[in-house]
Amino acid sequence: MDAGAEPGDRVVLLLENDIEAPLSFFAVWKAGAVACPLYPSMKAEKLATILTSIKPAAVIVHARHLAAVRSAIAIARIEATVIAGQMPQSPEPGVLRFEDLLRAASSQVLPALHDDQALALLIHTSGSTGRPKGVMLSHANVDAACQSIIGYLENTSEDVVLSVLPLSFGYGITQMVTMASVGGTLVLEKSFAFPRKILDRLAEEKATGFPLVPAMAALLAGMKDLPAEALPALRYVTSAAAALPPALSARLRQLLPDSKIVVMYGQTECLRVSFLDPIDLASRPTSVGKAIPGTHAFVMGEDGEPSPPGEIGELVVEGPHVMAGYWGDEAASLRCLEPIETGRRLRTGDLFKADAEGFLYFVSRKDDIIKTRGEKVSPQEVERVLYAVPGVREAAVTGADDPIFGQVVRAHVALDAGCTLSERDIIRHCTSQLEDYMVPKTVEFRDALPRTTTGKIRMTAGADAVEPQRENAV
Repeated sequence: MDAGAEPGDRVVLLLENDIEAPLSFFAVWKAGAVACPLYPSMKAEKLATILTSIKPAAVIVHARHLAAVRSAIAIARIEATVIAGQMPQSPEPGVLRFEDLLRAASSQVLPALHDDQALALLIHTSGSTGRPKGVMLSHANVDAACQSIIGYLENTSEDVVLSVLPLSFGYGITQMVTMASVGGTLVLEKSFAFPRKILDRLAEEKATGFPLVPAMAALLAGMKDLPAEALPALRYVTSAAAALPPALSARLRQLLPDSKIVVMYGQTECLRVSFLDPIDLASRPTSVGKAIPGTHAFVMGEDGEPSPPGEIGELVVEGPHVMAGYWGDEAASLRCLEPIETGRRLRTGDLFKADAEGFLYFVSRKDDIIKTRGEKVSPQEVERVLYAVPGVREAAVTGADDPIFGQVVRAHVALDAGCTLSERDIIRHCTSQLEDYMVPKTVEFRDALPRTTTGKIRMTAGADAVEPQRENAV
């Protein structure tokens, strides 16, 4: 696919789980360029911020999201080739049809790549500042993580993995790369909104692997009529992106007695941190296991030394899978990375503890990032949208525990005197400005939000915090 991208150029991918997505990833890599996958329905303003930062040579998008891309390019004031998939025969001016380029490139031979330290991925993830951070992963990083995953999942060319995970974040991308690496089969589905349909597809495709997030596990766990022999080919189920509650893992073992349940933990900055051997799940249902093969992970105390068993500290990850750094943010990269003999050392910012046998247990995140539906949500990003609502005087965002999604976003607001905004008004505004997983599910109204002694709004500011004025649920 020749759209003017040179080695090292960034190519933005705003694609759902259709054939265009894997073709685009590998076309970008064969061209020596950097794949920059983003949530396909990202709003124009946020997209423009990223485009301004990375200055892509091209944007590949499904036609239905083309308007947002045009707006973002105009806001960012950049020049980029726009390629639209599933476009009518008469494309818009200045837009190339994906299908036309695919036909033109069918006989093109590109040279093999030899620099495994060249960037392969630039994955944007929300940080504690609320601004998207571009995680730079080299081909060596991606290969190291995926080869390790292949090892502990024992993947072969006989595997058929069915994935509903979006290819805009690491967990979904690793499904694609691991199957390509072993010559297996990847079956892409767009969502898990209809679990029965997905179960039928698993059976139809004779899927051997099924990656899910806890929200999906909860929907499966609620099924009363799933026969024990419904999926005889299913060799393993993996869970990542959020903690899998023990009740759900126990229910999965009951529903799928012949399938291995593999609990994993990862960060975008290294794709995968740890996995729990299925034989240990019953005895250690709250653990995320140990470091993936070929890497090292441990809990570090404030003194910079490994923490004793049971003591909470920061999770540190070492190995060839650790990212090269954050795009355009050398200061942030230096704060969390240092070179070591086996690659790099990453200070994750996550609080963990380990037991006497080295099994890791997640405690919390230092930066209060909310993790919902497998996505990370920065409270600050949502708060900025809330503050843009006329009549909102103060705003804060927290995560509320949810049995299905792990967490959901909760907004806390104080209104100007005489303002009569309703919960529905605020949620409607957020829906127009944010991706759906970032929209608050509930809004709590207060006369004033609690503050620290330094005047900062903080919902955990202490016992003298102002009591809620009223609260409604959607």
